[in-house]
Amino acid sequence: MGANEYDIKKSSTSERKDEFPMFPWNLFPFNKDTKNKMQQMRPAEIQKYVHDMMDKLMPESLQKMNTDEMFQNMSQMTNRQTGAEPNKFDYLVFETHHHVYVRIPIKEEIWLERVKVYYTSSQLIIQHIPDEESKHTINLPSLVRRKGSTANYKDGVLEIMIQKNTQVQYSEIEVSDLH
Repeated sequence: MGANEYDIKKSSTSERKDEFPMFPWNLFPFNKDTKNKMQQMRPAEIQKYVHDMMDKLMPESLQKMNTDEMFQNMSQMTNRQTGAEPNKFDYLVFETHHHVYVRIPIKEEIWLERVKVYYTSSQLIIQHIPDEESKHTINLPSLVRRKGSTANYKDGVLEIMIQKNTQVQYSEIEVSDLH
């Protein structure tokens, strides 16, 4: 066995720990004492450390933002969308790795009888709810396939599931020399 090779079978766990560290504590911004310091810190000290680091990394304009107020406003906007008005059209859009979901609360049974659902590669169109002449266009968060969608009604919610389109088609545009 060469001078630079280790005999792992004969070495003890503590010897291997020193020879093959699991985490490079000696690299910036960590050193050997960082692990010990983090274990001894109290939650308030950790919060102060993270806050100080974020202040150093964030631009001054972002530091002046009141995040509590911003999140409160976002929560109020969400609550307004899902209000309790009987003839108001509410919906929720979210996506997973493979699908886009749209959930629509159905407030009256007649809505299910007259609703029409259409979609393009980027939009969902809902017609005839809450009123017969209503038409709503919902922008989808990603491109979707033409086939493979389902709509299910359960517990007062119409859930529409559409498969994402993972096959993006590219077209090349030739750039000609104008000189």
